[in-house]
Amino acid sequence: MYTPKVAVLFGFGINCDHETAAVFELVGGSAERIHLNKFINQQASLSEYDILAVPGGFSFGDHLGSGRLMGNRMRFALRDELHKFVEDGKPIIGICNGFQVLVKTGLLPGPEAENPLPDFHQRASLTLNDSGRYEDRWVTLEFDQNSPCIWTKGITRIDCPVRHGEGKFVMPESTDLDRLAKSNQLAVRYVDSSTEPGEGITDEPLPFPISPNGSMRNIAGICDSTGLVFGLMPHPEAVYAKWLHPDHTRGTAPGPETSNSLGKWEGEGLQIFRNAIEYIQANR
Repeated sequence: MYTPKVAVLFGFGINCDHETAAVFELVGGSAERIHLNKFINQQASLSEYDILAVPGGFSFGDHLGSGRLMGNRMRFALRDELHKFVEDGKPIIGICNGFQVLVKTGLLPGPEAENPLPDFHQRASLTLNDSGRYEDRWVTLEFDQNSPCIWTKGITRIDCPVRHGEGKFVMPESTDLDRLAKSNQLAVRYVDSSTEPGEGITDEPLPFPISPNGSMRNIAGICDSTGLVFGLMPHPEAVYAKWLHPDHTRGTAPGPETSNSLGKWEGEGLQIFRNAIEYIQANR
């Protein structure tokens, strides 16, 4: 079976690249940590890879806002390469700071479905948490079962850690959010863990700390209209195994919902990365 090649960016303050590369390797990918400058200086070609991952961290020290400088660097220096990557049907994920980068490049949420390829126009932002401080805590996430997102297929709910200071997803008008909701691009939301799986998603603002940042409509992550580009603030790579869950010592840490897990030790977050690997294998 074909082994998809994954480019995991690093440099300029990214600090989750090793973990992100490791989870892709666990689910059958061949992951390479590669400095962004290698693509910009044409020492490496993005076209040689099947999947692109922009991990979490603090790119450029979050100067001028989280993800802004790295987003601009990619937006202007790799515009053609990124456009071709999506046009060729290749998935992109941004986690935490990577989500901020993708939003500020304009890759997310992207244009409407009538003309879905990237236009690099910024339509949203991620701004300071309502708490006014950095939040490092566990949250419960629920996924839109009708989303076109290839990364979230077959996943209903997971527990996941967040660690960010600027995770509040905002858009200029409520009608902008209506558009994303209509096309099922609001792929993942913060939910109250006491609700039944599949019934937790609500547009009503949830209190802190259920929503750790005050995102509009409790948004934790979105996809573009193609379903290929996905970004989220929580860190699914940080719950690849049950022993990383706070309930592990109680023996109640949740596991994956699929039958193709790596074993009883597998955590809930790994399925997100497996979905992208299987998508490439099925569509190559």
